[in-house]
Amino acid sequence: MSDEALPGHVRIRLDLSYDGADFHGWAKQAGGKRTVQGEIEDALRTVTRSKETYELAVAGRTDAGVHARGQVAHVDLPAELWAEHREKLLKRLAGRLSKDVRIWRLTEAPEGFNARFSAIWRRYAYRVTDNPGGVDPLLRGHVLWHDWPLDVDAMNEAARALLGEHDFAAYCKKREGATTIRTLQDLSLVRGADGVITATVRADA
Repeated sequence: MSDEALPGHVRIRLDLSYDGADFHGWAKQAGGKRTVQGEIEDALRTVTRSKETYELAVAGRTDAGVHARGQVAHVDLPAELWAEHREKLLKRLAGRLSKDVRIWRLTEAPEGFNARFSAIWRRYAYRVTDNPGGVDPLLRGHVLWHDWPLDVDAMNEAARALLGEHDFAAYCKKREGATTIRTLQDLSLVRGADGVITATVRADA
């Protein structure tokens, strides 16, 4: 998807959140598996009564079971379709989408905006508890249980060695033509008052 909308189209930025527990990740997949992209594209086609599916581009794809708060995507819509539906589109999507995915804002994107390539960083949070009793049942979908004590100071000391630009090929599948070199801007761990440790990771991709 290019940095500019097609002629006669308007690029729309979507700010959204989702609970990834019941999704097979962000990206559409063959075989009818439920994905965030597929769900939103289907809802958009339905509420605008379109025969065509308008494809979304996203700042960062997420894997199965991963939640997102503050995700950004964009879609190019025909100018006449946007003009017809823009005032009621957000509310109509809220009525059509399942409750585990919400779109909070729909705005015309500035010139040159691309959800994937305009993003300068992505931030992820991973939560773990070493409470001997386990995880609070209300947090079980968001917190990992580690059944022996964790030393947050030692973890932060080890994390500092990973900061900066490195080749992270050991952590991912190599893709043809794609680099595995990333700049890790932040990797820090904090234990909250509830005992849950949050690891915050921020990187340029």
